[in-house]
Amino acid sequence: MSRTVVAAEPGPLEVDLDTTALVIIDMQRDFLMPGGFGESLGNDVSLLGKAVGPCARVLEASRARKMLVIHTREGHRPDLSDAPRAKVERGDPSMRIGTVGPMGRILVRGEAGHDIIRELYPRDGEPVIDKPGKGAFYATDLHSILQNAGVETLIVCGVTTEVCVHTTVREANDRGYRCLVPGDCCGSYFPEFHEVGLRMIKAQGGIFGWVSDSTKVVEAFARAS
Repeated sequence: MSRTVVAAEPGPLEVDLDTTALVIIDMQRDFLMPGGFGESLGNDVSLLGKAVGPCARVLEASRARKMLVIHTREGHRPDLSDAPRAKVERGDPSMRIGTVGPMGRILVRGEAGHDIIRELYPRDGEPVIDKPGKGAFYATDLHSILQNAGVETLIVCGVTTEVCVHTTVREANDRGYRCLVPGDCCGSYFPEFHEVGLRMIKAQGGIFGWVSDSTKVVEAFARAS
């Protein structure tokens, strides 16, 4: 049996785990680790760190069911040819994309800070989507991967709630995917943005998707075993 019901808001969501994928957004060292780019901007990275344990539990349960697991990383080519000028020139000149930060060049593919944290590191065979924008569908082959696998429902985790997670959920919604967001598997440097971001997803009968938590997701997986 692969069908199960996840307790969620605005209401229970019935899913077929055979057509469901887990997408983990941007759990990168530069965003989550002390001494990384995020902390150098004055952010409290422990606020994002709270999502690591819940993400790990959902990841373990997804792997146990042999679900498709996809990881994303935000970053650009070393020559920055895929980085719009308006993005590169944003913020403090000493902390812009491509400059040397605490973990290598900021938001540049292949640098230490660009990679995914150890606790959630991809296994062989799990696709890693390197995206140049906030949303995971923009300028990537994510949609093709999901279509080829027959995926209809996405469980979306990661950081930050109001930026890359939210953008990805909105993009997925426009492409016909149902999105389930375990709120404790997401995080923001701004707790109020996190809370409002989740409320926006589930508003008006689930305008962008459903919101649940890691415990309810894992419990639903167990019922389908």
